[in-house]
Amino acid sequence: MTGAEMVVKALEGNGVTTIFGYPGAANCPILDKLPDSAIKHILVRNEQGAAHMASGYARVTKRPGVCTATSGPGATNLITGIATAYMDSVPMIAITGQVVSGLLGRDAFQEVDITGATHPFTKHNYLIRDGLEIPRVIDEAFYIASTGRPGPVLIDIPMDLLKAAYDYPEGKKEPIVIRGYKPIGMGKAHEMQVKKVAEAIKVSQKPVILAGGGIVLSDATKELREFVSKTGIPVVTTMTGVGTIEGGSNLCYGMIGSHGIKSANMTLNHSDLVIILGSRLGDRSVANAAGLEKRTKLIHIDIDPAEIGKNIFPDIPVVGDIKDVLTQLMPLLSDYHTPAEWKEYVDRIRSDWTFEEETEDSGFVNPRYFVKRLSEKTGSDAYVSTEVGQNQIWVANNYKFTDPRHFITSAGFGTMGYGLPAAIGASVASGETVIAVMGDGSFQMDLAELGTMCQWDIPVKLIVLENHRLGMVHEHQFINYKSNYYAVSLEGSPDFCKLAEAYGIPSMKINENSEIDKGIDALLADKNSFMLVVEVDPFEQTGGALNSHHLPKGVE
Repeated sequence: MTGAEMVVKALEGNGVTTIFGYPGAANCPILDKLPDSAIKHILVRNEQGAAHMASGYARVTKRPGVCTATSGPGATNLITGIATAYMDSVPMIAITGQVVSGLLGRDAFQEVDITGATHPFTKHNYLIRDGLEIPRVIDEAFYIASTGRPGPVLIDIPMDLLKAAYDYPEGKKEPIVIRGYKPIGMGKAHEMQVKKVAEAIKVSQKPVILAGGGIVLSDATKELREFVSKTGIPVVTTMTGVGTIEGGSNLCYGMIGSHGIKSANMTLNHSDLVIILGSRLGDRSVANAAGLEKRTKLIHIDIDPAEIGKNIFPDIPVVGDIKDVLTQLMPLLSDYHTPAEWKEYVDRIRSDWTFEEETEDSGFVNPRYFVKRLSEKTGSDAYVSTEVGQNQIWVANNYKFTDPRHFITSAGFGTMGYGLPAAIGASVASGETVIAVMGDGSFQMDLAELGTMCQWDIPVKLIVLENHRLGMVHEHQFINYKSNYYAVSLEGSPDFCKLAEAYGIPSMKINENSEIDKGIDALLADKNSFMLVVEVDPFEQTGGALNSHHLPKGVE
């Protein structure tokens, strides 16, 4: 059996049915064996798209997505996608071809040290030196990528090892044991620490739960909702925690952070106890971590001990799987319920800072109102991917997700060019309605993947929020640079409806709020792909208009 055949057999043994990739000389030996396999290879238009598609696929299936590329520029084109997966703890296997073993280190044609380049942002990576290691390494890679805190693993294989023939090491698979790697899985967290958490909650007068992406990764959404229902503790979320508590829930107070909801930030800041579940508390969520430490007691629960104490120093740290910790906490708080005064207070904050959106026609579509109507018309249950920028914030704050796995976005790395390919991967994995919400700037970073959609008949609903600007940077320049708008105009962009037509995708453009329902209905009615272009005011901001009439009475 050749090394390439061993790669395919090992992938099949790990349940792989789909690979996203782009061919080249160094990985062609693998692709040559795929026609004889049950594995489907989806040809992308850029290797970065392959990594993002693998990410979207993994987020839906909860299993590692797989992508492949050739050596040199093919491998380096994967880098942004690998780093994106690493920052959001997405399990991924990236397999790269490499120059022949004898030329390693000699600057051969299309040689690059991809294991060295990706070392800082892979969970682990391998350069295979002996073809007989291929089955073991692939099995280990899947184990590492999917256990503990998930993440990407890269395997680099010289093409001579892929072509050489070996006696396949048949026999019963042994349990994977990797020296120095002891992932935290299911099992009780430290009982004393859990009891401390329960006691802290019991004496708290103003507790709040900060729900992060770790809840999604540990599949603890059900446990969180049960815990919140029984205790009545208000919940705010990070971006990756959106949907862990249903957007329409009476105990959901929104997303915190620099682009979050005002009432969510105020709820967090007025609490006397914050129970942090699976969040690193990055600067986009909490800009002043030191200030939060001083005024509030902090409990930090995370499966990754490296995250505890990295950005904040908690009063009570708990290392463990969130699903298990919540299960342990439940009986310890059977008689507890949040003080009514605190609930009334945060309800009042939420009421004071909730505004009705402008719905009158003005020549532009209000993006927040548009997303709210999209949420209502889809039952808040579609898979929605976003690019990065204003489109991402409008979706995070206004789409009322019922399932956190249905929100697919690059939160930690903020990768433009992520949304469309991630939606393609999610569509392949789910077979359900997938909507990609994009800005006209971020869409142009990955629009070539429309070809991937069409070639493989992958249905994705496309929404382009067109403001003819790099909207988030435009907003940043307004706030921080005295409206010195520079390098943000998107003049020269195509007519997106004509672009869609060129790919055989039906489309529509809307310019008024009164056209929103008609546009969304057309988008959802088509069983295949459809593009809806939505004209947005270039000066529209993530927080809405800055006029005083949008503020509560007495607030300047």
